[in-house]
Amino acid sequence: MRMIRKRTRTRAGGAGPRTRRRLRAGLGATTTALLTVTALAALPQTTAHAADTLGAAAAEKGRYFGAAVAANHLGEAQYTATLNREFNSVTPENEMKWDAVEPNRGSFSFSRADQIVNHARSRGMDVRGHTLVWHSQLPGWVSGLGASDLRSAMNNHITEVMTHYKGQIHSWDVVNEAFQDGGSGARRSSPFQDKLGNGFIEEAFRTARAADPAAKLCYNDYNTDGINAKSTAVYTMVRDFKSRGVPIDCVGFQGHFNSNSPVPSDFQANLQRFADLGVDVQITELDIEGSGQAQATNYGNVVRACLAVSRCTGITVWGIPDKYSWRSSGTPLLFDDNYNKKPAYDAVLSALGGTPGDGDPGGPGEPGDPDAACTATYTTAEQWGGGYNGRVTITAGSSPITAWSVDVTLASSQRVISVWNGSPTTNGNVMTVRSTWNGSLAAGASTSFGFTVNGGSTPPPQVGACTAS
Repeated sequence: MRMIRKRTRTRAGGAGPRTRRRLRAGLGATTTALLTVTALAALPQTTAHAADTLGAAAAEKGRYFGAAVAANHLGEAQYTATLNREFNSVTPENEMKWDAVEPNRGSFSFSRADQIVNHARSRGMDVRGHTLVWHSQLPGWVSGLGASDLRSAMNNHITEVMTHYKGQIHSWDVVNEAFQDGGSGARRSSPFQDKLGNGFIEEAFRTARAADPAAKLCYNDYNTDGINAKSTAVYTMVRDFKSRGVPIDCVGFQGHFNSNSPVPSDFQANLQRFADLGVDVQITELDIEGSGQAQATNYGNVVRACLAVSRCTGITVWGIPDKYSWRSSGTPLLFDDNYNKKPAYDAVLSALGGTPGDGDPGGPGEPGDPDAACTATYTTAEQWGGGYNGRVTITAGSSPITAWSVDVTLASSQRVISVWNGSPTTNGNVMTVRSTWNGSLAAGASTSFGFTVNGGSTPPPQVGACTAS
């Protein structure tokens, strides 16, 4: 597992460091009586009540509502269940950055990013690519290159990464944070700026368009949320690009707010002036430090500002529960450490036109809900090079149950060849397993079902919420 390095940057209001940071089952009569999974295809995300989740409510407004996702949390049932239930877009938090995918020149590693992309697409979610050219989280070999080699390496990096994900990424942050803070409106010092000059941004966008003509190409930055010298410098660049036919489709506004750097009063006006240039605008990394009604009001105001601008196509929050935020001490997200919905969640859902619930983490059976009728916990029993045996333990809540069901989502390369102690059906790459003889459980009692998978032992399956009756 790669250690995520911290970066430090100066923000208005002084925000600090930021992390973007065989026991094989028999295959005879048991197998034929149970399951053979055929071709796995992408399954659109569905919800029981269209306006009861963030993603569904945003979709009704023609927008997406996404979250930054870390691959190392996808094995956590509560994390994955909340992601699957609430969001219709994901952004890899660190897994697509240069040091993660090309740690050595010409040697690419996509496994961690692939894990996120495969999970998102299996649930019908869009994916934002983050990020191709950025001064931070660069492997050391990049900074040591001369100008000619650096230009070649930059263009090759963009082309290789975008080609790998061609047709799978909704929009790319092609260049990230290329302008200085403060009132100068100048470009930030970086290996790219210092050795290639102002033209590196245009060159990066032209290279990106050639690599994947269908992807939306974005410029992304922070402290540009209101009308100020930095946002005006970005505005001037975008206006110039549009006038000369440089391919740019969208501008990302990160949206990291706190009491010292609040949501600016001209936030909507700033979004609108960029939209008037003919680009989409996106809120790409939203988190708002605080708590209670003050935090809820700020979140609601941001959502309403986006909805008021027709070309504001979506919002991404930078994380899911507070405990995994790069600003965790400021509790800046929509879910607390135990995945309970905060007042800010209800404010966002209301602003999107949805119907807020009672503030618990979801419907019956979802991980983290103390009143859940049942919970589901996954473990890998055995694994080998070509596959593994998985086990899911079902535990009744505070009341007896008579039946249960659980969704298990597999990677696109994997096939289930047998299931025991459960009755499976499939829809694309999602297997729904229902109880057979083991549906009746006393309060607090447990049972389990298992399955054998061929097609590789990683990534592990994603187990959704347990539903009981």
